[in-house]
Amino acid sequence: MHLPTIKQLKYFNALVEHNHFGKAADSCFVSQSAFSVAIKELENALGGQLVDRTNKSVTVTNLGRDIYQQSLTVMAEMKKMMDMAQGNLLPLSGQLSMGMIPTIGPFVMPALLPELNREYPELEIEIHEGKSADIYDQLMRGSLDVIVLALPYEMRSVETLTLFKDPFRLISSVHNKWLKGRKFDIEDVGDGSVLLLDDGHCLRDHAISACNIKHVDKISHFTASSLLTLVEMVKQDLGVSFIPEMALALPWFSHEDIKIDALEFDAYREIGLAWRKGSTRAKEFKMLGDCIMQAIGR
Repeated sequence: MHLPTIKQLKYFNALVEHNHFGKAADSCFVSQSAFSVAIKELENALGGQLVDRTNKSVTVTNLGRDIYQQSLTVMAEMKKMMDMAQGNLLPLSGQLSMGMIPTIGPFVMPALLPELNREYPELEIEIHEGKSADIYDQLMRGSLDVIVLALPYEMRSVETLTLFKDPFRLISSVHNKWLKGRKFDIEDVGDGSVLLLDDGHCLRDHAISACNIKHVDKISHFTASSLLTLVEMVKQDLGVSFIPEMALALPWFSHEDIKIDALEFDAYREIGLAWRKGSTRAKEFKMLGDCIMQAIGR
């Protein structure tokens, strides 16, 4: 009897999640033909059909869905075994997969990577960027060891460590028509004056909560897919917005085009780490948190 391999299970999980042979193969960095062969070998090993194939779509069978759920458990247990092996190494050495959201990664990594190379030269770190929901999902599937994200964010079966507060700052065009020379007050600004990121970005939710935006009519119907796009929209005076302080170190914020102001109230998001509850590498992740705070301090 031939047992399924870890590679076959990994490929099948990708197929279920992408629902497309080509996209799933790309995510696993293999050719579509090799990917298809692995899926067929998995079906032969299990003695059942896991997916119905047509030219345009993939339908997971009932057996396939049961196998997918069991496969997630198997992969999680394999990750625990790897964590145990890593625990016998020096702290923060060997391989570490870390996820970061795009409104943190570009601002933390330039300072963090040199710090890690200096303090923990044996560490082989992989960085994966994605929205909070995506990296949390990858964490629970075992694809990531630890994630860096903005808190609060609803998660289950994880431990979290809050690192520091990241205050919001108000940005506006130097010739803006929205504030009319006054300090920002959400009750006074006109409808559609506040620019935010698209739905799905936790920074949008944190800005709405921290800056006490109670009326949706204050929010512009224009949205941005990234902070860079958001800044460019502010430069064009399409509205004002809120930017986390850590982002202000980047060259996007030329004072010739953008005005940056402190808010009259305490508005911030919290930056923190999260890892699977019960991980044997919890102490290492706390050391990683210390390293992030040192890097930000520098």
